[in-house]
Order: sequence, then C-alpha cells, then structure tokens
Amino acid sequence: MTWRERALAVMPVGSSTNSKAPTLLPDEPEVIVRGSGCRVWDDRGREFIDYRCALGAVSLGYRHPAVDAAIAAQLTDGILFGHPHPLETTTAELFCSLVPGAEAARFLKTGGEALAAAIRIARAYTGRDHVVQLGYNGWLNTLAPGARVLPGQVAAELPGVPTALSALHHAVEWDDRDRLEELFSRHPVALVLVAADYPSIPEASGFYRFLRELVDRHGSLLAYDEMVTGFRVALGGMAEYTGVVPDLAVHGKGVANGMPLSVYSGRREVMSVLDRGEVVVSSTHGGETLSLAAATATMTTLRDETVIPRLREAGERFRDGVNGLFARRGSPVRMTGAGPCPQLTGDPGAIDDLLRAAYRHGVSMYRVCYVTAAHTDADIDESLRRLEAAWLEPVT
Repeated sequence: MTWRERALAVMPVGSSTNSKAPTLLPDEPEVIVRGSGCRVWDDRGREFIDYRCALGAVSLGYRHPAVDAAIAAQLTDGILFGHPHPLETTTAELFCSLVPGAEAARFLKTGGEALAAAIRIARAYTGRDHVVQLGYNGWLNTLAPGARVLPGQVAAELPGVPTALSALHHAVEWDDRDRLEELFSRHPVALVLVAADYPSIPEASGFYRFLRELVDRHGSLLAYDEMVTGFRVALGGMAEYTGVVPDLAVHGKGVANGMPLSVYSGRREVMSVLDRGEVVVSSTHGGETLSLAAATATMTTLRDETVIPRLREAGERFRDGVNGLFARRGSPVRMTGAGPCPQLTGDPGAIDDLLRAAYRHGVSMYRVCYVTAAHTDADIDESLRRLEAAWLEPVT
C-alpha cells in the first residue's frame, strides 16, 4: 500500500491538516520525510525547493540552528510542569515588546482555539453577541453561512453548526464596506475579526483604517487574525504594516518557526476579563516549554537580523519571476500580493496543472507561496529555471 492509501485507511482525509493532504498525485509528494534550509525530501528521495513551508509556519527555514539549539537545551530541563516555567513570562514579554497593541499576551497551541478565545473575550468585554468575520479564521470559527471553511473555499451550509449559533456570525467579503455598514445598522456587533486578503495586502491600509473607525463609532472591538501575516509581512504584522492597531490579535505559525504555538494578545483593559474570572480560557499545554523556547529564539532572530526585509525581497523576486514565466507562456494565471505571501489567482484547473508540472521538476508550491530566510537568491533563481522547464516545455 502507498502512504496515501495507508493514511486514508486510518485517518479521515488522510491527514490531520486538510490543506496538507495530497490531491495532485502522482506528481505531488505523498509524504515529506525531512527538510533542511528551504528544501524538503519525500519518501522516494525526491528533492523539492519548498514554497509551502508548512503552510507558512516555517519562516526561518527548516533546521534553523538557533531554534534547534534552543529546543535541545530546554529538552534537557523538561517539557511541561505543574507550575509556570519562566519561559512563559519571558516569551510573553518579548512578544509584547514587538507587536503593536499587545499589552498582554497568553499562549495556546493552534490558531483556531486562540481565535475562539479572542471571540469569547470580545463578547464578554462588550456584552454583545454578534461577530463579523473577514477571511478564513480556522475551522473552529467557521460558523457563518458563506464563511470560508478553508482558505479559498466557501460553504453556503455548515453541517454541525446550530442555526442559533450561526445567526450570530456574519461572513463579509474583503473591503465590502456597504455590507459592513449594513450589518452594524442591524446588529449589536461585539467584534470585527479580519484576516488579510493576501493579494490585497499592499493596498490594505485604507480598509484597515475604515474598520478602525467603524468599530470605534459603534463601540465594538477590532481583532486581527495574524496567523499568516504576523512576523511575516512585518515584524509586528498588519498592525505595523498598516499603522492601524487592533484591540485584540492572534498570532501563530511563524512565531515559533514550526513548533506548535499560538498567541492571543491585546489591550490590557480588554484582556482583563480573564483576570476578573469573567472568561476562563485555560489549556494544559499552553506553557509547554519547547515551543516557548523555539518562539523566543525565533522572535529574537527576527528582531535582531534582517529577516523581514529578506522575506519581502525574496518573495518579490520569486513572484515577479513566476509572473514573467506566466507571461511567456500566455497563461492568464498570476501571482499577486505582498512578497512574503503571494497568492496564485486564476482558473483553479489551470493552477492545478501548473502545480503538477512544478512538482515534476522539483518545486513544491501551494496556492499561497511562502519564502523563508533560508531562500537565497541562488535558490530562487534555481526555482525559476526549474519552473521555466516545467511550464514552457512542449505539451505532448
């Protein structure tokens, strides 16, 4: 049996992460067995220059020396205890020093649960129930008809979600200001939760200013889903990138270079509903030390080295090179958005054909592509040569 067959026999979808389950076999890898720098290898020994990067969770590169050393050092002292480890405080201090608006922070493991915590905090603080959501906010919070059940995938119906609950959640498309004004005129809104539309990031500041003014006018709160954008588009995420500071924010993925950690943070006044016991959010593994050590090493590297500018430059080099190949091919597909997380846009079938060809030539891509600090100009140029061979070869 293949790895895919074995996985499907014991695991729904064949992976615990829907977006990781291979759909373009036999070209796409069934499994990845190791990674180093910006490259990964599958069970057949095929090497790929990687632009999936654990769906954006790896920002420094696989096996980054500082991160691996921090994990190894902490492992000798222990992983989890019955009282807080000092890393829980020092990592929160470091995080709050880097992220605008983060006056207080706590840790969980996944983005979905951290976003659920932010929603509950906002409801308790405002005394209101309705939540407006823009973009994908994790499976746990896909509660509104028309919401994204996965990035780029919208569902009109949500089996398993009670109607009474879904009536309190409202999905809105990016920059639909009329719809937002209409919702606020009809409902007492507790929170606007926004995940950036990747192709629109370069021009996002005006929309974020509109959201800030809208919630302030109505006494609501604004929260950023920074799972992808945090520590990638800017050190302080969209708050730094746009200059518009939210009341709450959720970070993850790149904060620990692949180790499982999420952070929910915000204004101390808002987060104080936790201190007062009005809201209880508690998780046994929130203070797990290996991930906190990895986060400290990752954030320190991001702060002290020129990683964020490098992600932007490398991503733009890759994006512009890919678009040049599309133009030569006469393909209507384009790669758009900010360099650190550009997105393929166009006909889904055409995109799948391009991804298949890329896999056959040793480049692992996704609809959203991510670079890491390990992607050198030479790696990107090699990727473009491989993609040139893949996409401009005669069709037989």
